[in-house]
Amino acid sequence: MFEEASEVFENMLKSSFPLTIIVFLPAVLILVSPLPAEAAHEFTVYRMQQYDLQGQPYGTRSAVLNTEARTVQADVLSRRCVIMRLIDFSYDKYQSALRQSAGAVVILLPKNVSTLPQDIVQHFIEIEPELIATETVVPVYFAVEDEELLSIYEQTQVASVSQGSSSAAEVLLHTATANGFQMVSSGSQSKAVSDWTITSLEGRLSGLGGEDLPTIVIVAHYDSFGAAPWLSYGADSNGSGVTVLLELARLFSKLYTYKRTHAGYNLLFFVSGGGKFNYQGTKRWLEDSLDHTDSSLLQDNVAFVLCLDTLGNTDNLHLHVSKPPKEGTLQHTFLKELETVTAKQFPEVKFSMVHKKINLAEDILAWEHERFAIRRLPAFSVSHLESHRSSLRNSIMDVRGQVDIRKLSRNTQIIAEALARVLFNLTEKGTPGHHQLFTESMIQQEEQLSSLMDWLTSQPRAAQLVEKDSSIISTLEYYMGRYLKDVKQHHVRADKRDPEFVFYDQPKQMMNAYRVKPAVFDLLLAVCIAAYLGVMYLTIQNFGVFYSSVRKLALKPKHH
Repeated sequence: MFEEASEVFENMLKSSFPLTIIVFLPAVLILVSPLPAEAAHEFTVYRMQQYDLQGQPYGTRSAVLNTEARTVQADVLSRRCVIMRLIDFSYDKYQSALRQSAGAVVILLPKNVSTLPQDIVQHFIEIEPELIATETVVPVYFAVEDEELLSIYEQTQVASVSQGSSSAAEVLLHTATANGFQMVSSGSQSKAVSDWTITSLEGRLSGLGGEDLPTIVIVAHYDSFGAAPWLSYGADSNGSGVTVLLELARLFSKLYTYKRTHAGYNLLFFVSGGGKFNYQGTKRWLEDSLDHTDSSLLQDNVAFVLCLDTLGNTDNLHLHVSKPPKEGTLQHTFLKELETVTAKQFPEVKFSMVHKKINLAEDILAWEHERFAIRRLPAFSVSHLESHRSSLRNSIMDVRGQVDIRKLSRNTQIIAEALARVLFNLTEKGTPGHHQLFTESMIQQEEQLSSLMDWLTSQPRAAQLVEKDSSIISTLEYYMGRYLKDVKQHHVRADKRDPEFVFYDQPKQMMNAYRVKPAVFDLLLAVCIAAYLGVMYLTIQNFGVFYSSVRKLALKPKHH
């Protein structure tokens, strides 16, 4: 029987050796290939900022990704997708990956940023402006961690660390057996967006007693900014400023409803867009109001412009000015009223005036009030930040948890009390500084402010994402319309020939992580299959000799 089997196998191999490879090889490949469910993981990625401002490019300049994953521990990062976790992230590691010609960088963020240690959050906030300011030719993405992504990261880390093993055999073994991942983005290369519209909103409360009344302008920009547009929620900067503006509109609309409390000042409210891009909305509004319109409150008698910026935390309050207000002016009166209210009603608050001249040599203005000061309108900004260079103003870490509602409510009351004392000239009338005007109206204020903050931080408000017909604009317009008159939109588009700002598409994409084996694995697999087939061929070719040897050994007499 064995002789017959030997002849059958021998004839099959002699006549159709290629057929044998076709039979055996697919079976082996099917057995070693990963299951379809394990082959890929699809997840959302958020691309780092890409824009041009004043002709200067910022952020990543690429969006296409199709390369193998590695962690920073790998010896070779060239043309690899480097995966980093935020808890291990540093600017030096990031720059090291770029210097090694990495093909892409993916930074993994925790689901809840507020759970991170404060030192890690602060460290990233400080280096975030450098990430954006550096023009990067490779795509840089952010992704939110989940179980599958963490598993991919851990497996990639094992593969990356194994490359540093001591012996060549260990390196080869680890390389051949480790799981690898090919990262592939679904989108196309980013392109400049043409005719993008930045929308701003204006509303007013008209004063009592004549046409030539002085006007007080209250301004806050609504857009947010951070390393990635889709992750920029801008809670403190400048969701808090918009919240205070809307609350001031509600409070003073009540006062202006009754003749007895209707002040002789026009109140003009402006919620500006493009604030994070050198206050483009404010710039165009000023140009339209002062240069191209015959009837505007900005052309008549502007007492001062009050800009609200980052007011949701700390026990500090600063009035930022480009030029110290002169005594006897209304802006000086407002400064003194702020000092009085904080000293008499909120002694825990440290109030100060910060003087900084406008530096026209810089491409980006420090504060929004500088846009008005350039046009010779008296203006200042109120903020709990002492410096415009604070990285918190431009960070994806500026989430809802950065705002303390109690302190936001207190700062709102300080501004409202000081403004009311100016409108009704209460100091000249002998009203003591500790007298609170909005006590009854403030009862529900914390709930009101909390609701506004929850809404503003429920979605990213980056200028590249807020279209003119978006829900953010329509909701702001509706809310302002409840308390203000003549609410209308103002739009700004970049000049086509010499644009001041250019936005790019592809801010959010889907990415797939495909499970792959390295090329070494394919090589070893081919060698093993070839060796196996070679041994089988030789065995069957010489099956008679092999059978005889085995039979002799089996029939060899046993010695007792």
